[in-house]
Amino acid sequence: MKISLPVIAALGLVLGACSTPSPESLAQNDPWEKTNRAVFDFDMRMDHAVARPLAKGYRAALPDPVRDGIHNALINLNSPVVLINDVLQGDGGKAVNTTGRLLINSTVGLGGLIDVASKIGIPNHRNDFGITLGKSGVAEGSYLVLPFAGPLPPRDLLGVGVDQAFAPLTYVGFHGKGTWMAMRFGIGILDGRASTLDQVETIELSSIDFYATTRNLYRQSRNAKINEGWPNTAMDDMPDF
Repeated sequence: MKISLPVIAALGLVLGACSTPSPESLAQNDPWEKTNRAVFDFDMRMDHAVARPLAKGYRAALPDPVRDGIHNALINLNSPVVLINDVLQGDGGKAVNTTGRLLINSTVGLGGLIDVASKIGIPNHRNDFGITLGKSGVAEGSYLVLPFAGPLPPRDLLGVGVDQAFAPLTYVGFHGKGTWMAMRFGIGILDGRASTLDQVETIELSSIDFYATTRNLYRQSRNAKINEGWPNTAMDDMPDF
């Protein structure tokens, strides 16, 4: 019998609710810490056994220019979602930049394979509905780690669902759409994991408590994006654990 991810997540929440959280967990707004740690350990085992080897193979098999082109194309495909969130946040400057990037990279940049916009002074920025909610004053909610997905507190979990609704391809029907969407998802996972292999490994090896370190880094990253304070570094592109 196959069990869907939502069912697994629900079971995790039920199990977490059955135990009394420690004062330390409550202080970290992590009342499900015991269950979260168990799910986190599972995610790390899957990462070591599957995601990390595949990402290393992907990085070894494809030269940098090819991987850069794939990375650029994935960013370009997500531009409509970024644009909608720019507009919802009332940030006209970013909305204009995102529109310009989408038009330039989709045409001159050969469907986004070449990031022409950055070369002419229109840099990329990330945005999503979780950030939109945060800017509107919505709290993160209790910290939550999901199987195969990593940290996704309620605010960001809702954001993922809404962003999917914002994506134009969600409503466009075409032959082979299922295969295309699956390939895009898989390549996106490989791209994100391959681009941060060294950073994640360094953090994991240097952390006394990798779970707590990940929790802190995740929150710092999300809060800084909400407050416009996160520098443009490789850490900004760290994938969910």
